[in-house]
Amino acid sequence: MEQIKPLAPLRSSDRRKIADQIIAQFQIDVPPKTNDQNPENGQETATLGIGAIRNALLPENTQSARFTTTVGKDLKQVSGTVYVGAHPGEEQRVLWIKIEDRLIPTVYTLWRNPKLTPLLHTPDVVLQKLRGGADLMTPGLAGPPFPQKATKDSIVAIASLEKPTVPMVVGTCVIDVASLKEVQGAKGHAVRGEHWDGDEIWSWTQGGGTGRKAPDEIPGWESNDGTDDLEEQMGHVTVDDSDDEPGGGGVAVGPKSQDEPAAMKRNEYVEGEDGKPYEEVKMEDKEFSTKEIDDIFWNAFLYGLHHYRKINGSDPHHGLEFPIIQSAIISNLVLPFLPITTPAQAASLNVKKTSWKNAKKFIKAFDKAHLLKSKDRDGGECVVLDVDFEDPTITGFVPYKLPKKETAGAESGGGGGGGGGGGGKAIAAGAPLSDSSIGQKLSKIELFRPKEQLAPLFTSSSASHHDLYLPAELRPIIYSYLESENLISGTNKRLVNLDPVLANAVFDGSSPLDREVLAKGSVPRDALVERVLKSCSPFHVILRNDETREEIKAKSGHAPKIHITLETRSGNKVVTKMSGVEAFHVHPQWLADELQKACASSTSVSQLAGSSPKKPVMEVMVQGPQKDAMIKALEKRGVHRQWIEINDKTKGKKK
Repeated sequence: MEQIKPLAPLRSSDRRKIADQIIAQFQIDVPPKTNDQNPENGQETATLGIGAIRNALLPENTQSARFTTTVGKDLKQVSGTVYVGAHPGEEQRVLWIKIEDRLIPTVYTLWRNPKLTPLLHTPDVVLQKLRGGADLMTPGLAGPPFPQKATKDSIVAIASLEKPTVPMVVGTCVIDVASLKEVQGAKGHAVRGEHWDGDEIWSWTQGGGTGRKAPDEIPGWESNDGTDDLEEQMGHVTVDDSDDEPGGGGVAVGPKSQDEPAAMKRNEYVEGEDGKPYEEVKMEDKEFSTKEIDDIFWNAFLYGLHHYRKINGSDPHHGLEFPIIQSAIISNLVLPFLPITTPAQAASLNVKKTSWKNAKKFIKAFDKAHLLKSKDRDGGECVVLDVDFEDPTITGFVPYKLPKKETAGAESGGGGGGGGGGGGKAIAAGAPLSDSSIGQKLSKIELFRPKEQLAPLFTSSSASHHDLYLPAELRPIIYSYLESENLISGTNKRLVNLDPVLANAVFDGSSPLDREVLAKGSVPRDALVERVLKSCSPFHVILRNDETREEIKAKSGHAPKIHITLETRSGNKVVTKMSGVEAFHVHPQWLADELQKACASSTSVSQLAGSSPKKPVMEVMVQGPQKDAMIKALEKRGVHRQWIEINDKTKGKKK
């Protein structure tokens, strides 16, 4: 969505009308009405049934907004409407998209309404391509049989064979999928992607955060056809990124040669492998216990440290640059050394399934064992300061055989691949740790702490005014106070009568608006909530990947922005400077190294003038007008465009 207008409340009559349109479009079964006037005989039950269906599709708090965007290769501009709402206990999300009288559900709607659309399946490696905007080609379909309603121009959902009950992509059938009797060897597009988990619709929130993680399974979406049979049918396919017809651009899959070795067949879920990918590893494909997962992760980290010690024996730090952030430890010193050979093992071997539950506690366990030294940074992130490479646990570690690519193995001394675990991740022997910020998901949360004079407002809700609150959490607390003190106007529910607490704590008479409100003795309810928020102390949290608000210590003040400045030096020579990336878990030097290659220009990193020597802010400078390249590099690292402030001094105006 390039442009979206402000949200506006949806009238009850309009909401019912749109919900009924959805019910008709998707042929949803509605409880039949009865002529019996006795509620016990069903009429009231039917009425409640249609009301519940409408609320499940469009909650009562639904709002709407017009938007414009571009579609297709010719970037045709189209307009439409988004419907935004929040189900009980959930954050406000885009639930529906309407373009040319056609309503398209988002994944959030599908996750709450099983069987709303026909559900198609495809291998996970194909699904990842679909989540990048590609169309689904006919050979990528898992089946037949296919749902009867998956006809041409119908809206369908797509899930992976690995998570068959979780729709991740919403699309439109461009052919009659339901009538297909065979897909192997077929050509052409089957489903055009409209929306997917990970796009802008999915990530939209009022506060500029990110999207909600998909559940592992959703009851009610179970396939009647049996996904086990579908997986067997898909055993013949591999990913092919090339187009299978002129004007292609989708994800195709092709038949696999019968002469390929067994090791190749085990690697069907890994994209882009042309040669024999793995050596056989004798590791049972079973459900691991927590103790077994703990042991596998513990040994993988020891293997990673042993590997670096062996190939970088002359370096005091054995090729590692300290301090190392916790995510880099996991992605570069643990995951590549996990003995993963199948998708099932890849799903089981997750740090969340260990007894430690997260990377920080995992690292602290090694600290407790005196194998390394760690420290908590501001914000709660853990970093490793040093490793005792001479500990007998590391020096005496006996490496095990890893699934590996056909390059120099983890134990070769020639600088080949560092291991093949973690779903094919590898690190170059002796190379510095990779930039773990690439591909990260960031979300920004604005929090508010009420000031002391607002304490009476929290008494009626038994809430503490010392806690931090989201704006959505403060609103019901304020409403509770208004109701307990009987301050809501009897003639207009949107007006609030002021009492001494509100008059003194919120409206101090310092502005003309304050004096007008105090003179009237009343204020609109929404305006009161807005003034309470402004009178609170702001805090913020920037969450990374799967971090939660409870795990990270909030910082005072509004969330920072990354500043990009273009200025002229030495006449007409333009340079582009960027600062403030550290708050978003981005390493300035690694970013500068990438920009140097991407822009084919010289770069430098230095301390920003005026920043504190104790907590320096670094400034990255690139020769030339490189604003777009910087924004692209930041977006790769999860930084949203609205978090970036651009000051173009070469034109004398701020953008």
